[in-house]
Amino acid sequence: MVKKMGPGVLVAAAFIGPGTVTACTLAGVGFGYDLLWAMLFSIVATLVLQEMAARLGVVTQNGLADVIKNELRAPLLRKLFIGMILAAIVLGNTAYEGGNIGGATLGLVAIFGDEFSFWYPYIVGALAFVILFLGNYKVLEKVFMGLVLAMSLSFLITAFITRPNLGSMLKGMLVPNLPEGSILTVIALIGTTVVPYNLFLHASLVSEKWKSKEDLKFAKSDTIISIVLGGMVSMAIIIAAAAIPGQGVDNVMDLAKGLEPLYGQAAQYFMGMGLFAAGVTSAITAPLAAAYVANSCFGWKAGLKDLKFKLVWMGILLLGVLSMSFGIKPIEIIKFAQVANGLLLPIIAVFLLWVVNR
Repeated sequence: MVKKMGPGVLVAAAFIGPGTVTACTLAGVGFGYDLLWAMLFSIVATLVLQEMAARLGVVTQNGLADVIKNELRAPLLRKLFIGMILAAIVLGNTAYEGGNIGGATLGLVAIFGDEFSFWYPYIVGALAFVILFLGNYKVLEKVFMGLVLAMSLSFLITAFITRPNLGSMLKGMLVPNLPEGSILTVIALIGTTVVPYNLFLHASLVSEKWKSKEDLKFAKSDTIISIVLGGMVSMAIIIAAAAIPGQGVDNVMDLAKGLEPLYGQAAQYFMGMGLFAAGVTSAITAPLAAAYVANSCFGWKAGLKDLKFKLVWMGILLLGVLSMSFGIKPIEIIKFAQVANGLLLPIIAVFLLWVVNR
């Protein structure tokens, strides 16, 4: 079974990025265990949508954008929808890439200090470049399995050492509750977990790994195991964050400092390793997903080793590194990408339901 796994791990790695880590941290700090139900809902929704995307990829042997192009007959509607996909995914991922590299950089600062922090974005960018340039699925899968395992252990151990109250934790997970001022945090938890670009990435990856309907069972088990593991990591961050007072905690590294008086410097290193792994995995999958979307939208039929494919992910990776190096904060582009992705997700969800059940 392990040999048959792969693409789902990349999807789990993609949605556990610095944005997810930060959203979960603020949820735990601000509301304790009360919003665990929102994360559970997000995990179930992600499971349903990603399983449909995987099924679509195996059965049609096409990416999601290819299927959309084939199903939309009206030329104007097709162009509008493809344009929206390109704007939301390619432009959006360009904006997010700076945050991904920034998150990995924060992790390195927590582990090694900030004496050489100027070089950290370049180190992260170079690492992502090497992994992507290898262009080998087996290598990619092994790298991501290692990073996801490291990330999972880091955050799960951090949650464990906080000794959570099991009764309160189960209540927060199973009884929906909206404390005052929590609605935006709930939206953030759902939005950072159910990611539109992951649907495109997953469909493309499974169509290249598995070639027959007999492989559907492997795609399904791969998806379930990977998404559940990713969801456990998100919940672990919320649980760890719930253990300390919220005053002065604005991001995950503040959380690490807050845990230090209680659990020593080990907590900071665990959080640092987790954030580094989260940043690196997202710094790799965001350009990869954008390249797959561009590939499908423009009908290139290119693979990981093709020049056009490489130019897309190289461009996004380069812009991400530069934005961190020069302190650029592409807030307006990120806001646009979030709005576009928010509009895109329900449309794609309905489309997936329609196509899969035909």
